[in-house]
Amino acid sequence: MTETSKLVIGPTFEEMLHPWKIDPQVRAEAHEMMEQDPLDPINLYNITWRDYEDRIYYEILPPQLTNVEAPIVVLYSKDFPTGSHKVGATYSVLIEKELYGEVDPAIHSLIWPSTGNYGIGGAWVGCRMDFDSIVILPEEMSVERFELVRSYGARLILTPGCESNVKEIYDKSKELKAQDSERVRILNQFEVMGNYRFHYYVTGNTIVELAGELEQRGVGKGKVAAYVSAMGSGGTIAAGDCLKQKWPDHKIVGLEPIQCPTIFWNGYGGHDIQGIGDKHVTWIHNVMNMDAIMCIDDIESKKGLQLLTEEAGSKTMVDRYGVPEESVRLMAETFGISGVCNVLGAIKTAKWYGFGKDDVIVTILTDAIDRYHSVMEQMDETYGPMDETEAAARLVSIFHSQKLDWIEEGTRRTRNQWHNLKYYTWVEQQGKSVEELDAQRDQGYWEDQQAQVEEIDRRILRARGG
Repeated sequence: MTETSKLVIGPTFEEMLHPWKIDPQVRAEAHEMMEQDPLDPINLYNITWRDYEDRIYYEILPPQLTNVEAPIVVLYSKDFPTGSHKVGATYSVLIEKELYGEVDPAIHSLIWPSTGNYGIGGAWVGCRMDFDSIVILPEEMSVERFELVRSYGARLILTPGCESNVKEIYDKSKELKAQDSERVRILNQFEVMGNYRFHYYVTGNTIVELAGELEQRGVGKGKVAAYVSAMGSGGTIAAGDCLKQKWPDHKIVGLEPIQCPTIFWNGYGGHDIQGIGDKHVTWIHNVMNMDAIMCIDDIESKKGLQLLTEEAGSKTMVDRYGVPEESVRLMAETFGISGVCNVLGAIKTAKWYGFGKDDVIVTILTDAIDRYHSVMEQMDETYGPMDETEAAARLVSIFHSQKLDWIEEGTRRTRNQWHNLKYYTWVEQQGKSVEELDAQRDQGYWEDQQAQVEEIDRRILRARGG
């Protein structure tokens, strides 16, 4: 292993949560390089939910869109390096592997198995930290994803299928590992706990602090009633574990596509909410802590994205429904397909639990429209261009009239059922032991994972010479 002083080291978990704790000179240089050279490794210090003025990237959605009394607040990640918060997960995964001597840029090639944003993040982070990086993606993902991976300097391998064809990604990863087991290292987002820790500590605590800021604005009572997150790797939903520790009556709501309802119904199938619904229960998903699973239609998510990002939708929201122009502009810049899915799930959550004006619901916009223009073009070819009449129909039918179907609450029985689904992927296919699987039923297992953040931060500071 090379000396850690030769490694490219970035921020601690605490610095990603509170970027004002970064050395001022380093932070100033990172801020400057955001525009001047986004591929400079100093941009690792821009992995945070806050801007240079320490303001959280969030928006309170207009009630004219959601049609519910409960405030729905979105954290948006378009201003992260790569335009997605997944870059935080990939950095956290890689820095942990480096610090514990499991990977060495002078020796190893990294495999980033993904259905989208994790692979993009892996390409950016891996190459910035001087690793040969290989991203594996399904061939039916958006072409913008492929272009980004290559632009960051990584190699790209495409596997058969769409978003839910994860086994094919695993199989290709194993094949590459078998060809050169000494050199190849697989950084599997669905399995590695660095992904879980980033969202538990950084995303979760950011939302805790956001609740206080919202109260100062007259929104809510200083707490978050529910956190809603679709599952891809199962990393983002880990923020809910932090929130439930803060507020024990907090609700964690997971989302899947109706077209691939794995947890909801032991289901399967192809879908196009890119980034979620990967046809298995991930190792890092604490399903025993989840309060409900809801399913969202992929076509509604894509049609909803057109409404929020195209001119006819913007004009209709402003002129006919009185949505503030500033909100319309921001939504057009910050939403992707899974973001619409998350908001539809938040609307269902507000209705299902009967939340009122003080019950803040938080969800995440994982990426933005910049990686879905090709998908929107396909939508026009399939359904025809969206005019203002169609936009009004979509706002009412998709957002205002979101139904209370495809919902199952977490009970002792259902949580154990959700957990048991891990067996088929992780024990039978991926070599985990039954003892490891059984350990995950206890919240103490997850608390042990959370507690490692402090030690990892100490190692980062030592590696930086601090």
